[in-house]
Amino acid sequence: MSGYMSGFGNEFASEDSRCPGSLPEGQNNPQVCPYGLYAEQLSGSAFTCPRSTNKRSWLYRILPSVRHKPFTPMSCGDLTESWNEVEPDPNQLRWKPFNIPKSSEKKVDFISGLHTVCGAGDSKSRNGIAIHMYTCNTSMIDKCFQNADGDFLIVPQQGETLITTEFGKMMVEPNEICVIQQGMRFSVDVFRETRGYILEVFGAHFELPDLGPIGANGLANPRDFQTPVAWYEDRTVATGYTIVNKYQGKLFSCQQDFSPFNVVAWHGNYTPYKYNLENFMVINCVAFDHPDPSIFTVLTAKSTRPGVAIADFVIFPPRWGVANHTFRPPYYHRNCMSEFMGLIKGHYEAKEEGFQPGGASLHSIMTPHGPDVDCFEKNSTAVLKPERVAEGTMAFMFESSFSMAVTKWGLDTCHRLDKSYYKCWEALKSHFNPNWKPSSK
Repeated sequence: MSGYMSGFGNEFASEDSRCPGSLPEGQNNPQVCPYGLYAEQLSGSAFTCPRSTNKRSWLYRILPSVRHKPFTPMSCGDLTESWNEVEPDPNQLRWKPFNIPKSSEKKVDFISGLHTVCGAGDSKSRNGIAIHMYTCNTSMIDKCFQNADGDFLIVPQQGETLITTEFGKMMVEPNEICVIQQGMRFSVDVFRETRGYILEVFGAHFELPDLGPIGANGLANPRDFQTPVAWYEDRTVATGYTIVNKYQGKLFSCQQDFSPFNVVAWHGNYTPYKYNLENFMVINCVAFDHPDPSIFTVLTAKSTRPGVAIADFVIFPPRWGVANHTFRPPYYHRNCMSEFMGLIKGHYEAKEEGFQPGGASLHSIMTPHGPDVDCFEKNSTAVLKPERVAEGTMAFMFESSFSMAVTKWGLDTCHRLDKSYYKCWEALKSHFNPNWKPSSK
């Protein structure tokens, strides 16, 4: 069975249609569950969190997840939480599109195709983030992944992904995102050479940003988020099913003889979900000046400081530009936040050359950045009329209050760092005229 339920953070309830009545009535943990199922709670928050932030779901499954062999360490590949591998680099960084391994040369699934680009903080203290790329060409066979450290926000860039979770199935395509929250087991099927970005947060869950004076509606509307409906398989795997667990920044694996996707019914508000970026209701300037990019925030993972995020997920979607007397592209900027950008498709307005789909850039805390010389010259003299901006394009930003360190893979091993990036600003020239006078009115 496939399908979705609408809403963000709702109290959902779902049962596979093959087993009607599999959700217990009136209680969570009956002495005997319908169909002889096991009741298992998955908690995404402390028991005593306020109701507004309390996250948990009850799963009714054929066998409980506790039935497995012991976990043992496994190779982490390029997945890491070691932020001191190389010396800090405060320069503007840009990566060419990350290479996807050819399926004819080597089979690489989602787990073995994870590469950490940068990050900060610590999963042990439950405070921090990591940014990864995934590049893969084959599906996970009799294998699933569980992240005990935090939440994954997955941004596909090339290739559809069919994500099977304990809650049901999600088909996630480029220009959609999905969130797999801490502890949820999932498996990824791909259908060709596939690439995307992952924002991982430790110690917080993503939520919708507050709208303030915008009002009750706008940006990412709750009704456009989709949660999968229950689906199960009662499958014995005699050769062994592998559970891969990311725990304290390392990978561990264990074996069991059955599929973990054996949840017949579930209810709760702690779920995986997906969202189509085309549904974002864009807010933009209709008079003058360039508003801050926070108006394009889709999801935020809040810190304990009001208004300061562990991480924001921000997009730059197609929209109208109508501002008068204004330099319309993004302004020159130095920021107390780190800005990691990726491009799903199209051409980013501030740098139409060099910043390519499947690539990335990082502008670290207080590192200057802004439009390249061609963008500045063109838009300083352009006739200002209503125009479509970013048509056919979807760029995004992972913005964080953490000062992120780049890994050895990101700076060296991937061989995708564009060492000529700084040159896009070299031709900026002074337009200062000490004899300038305001025009008479």
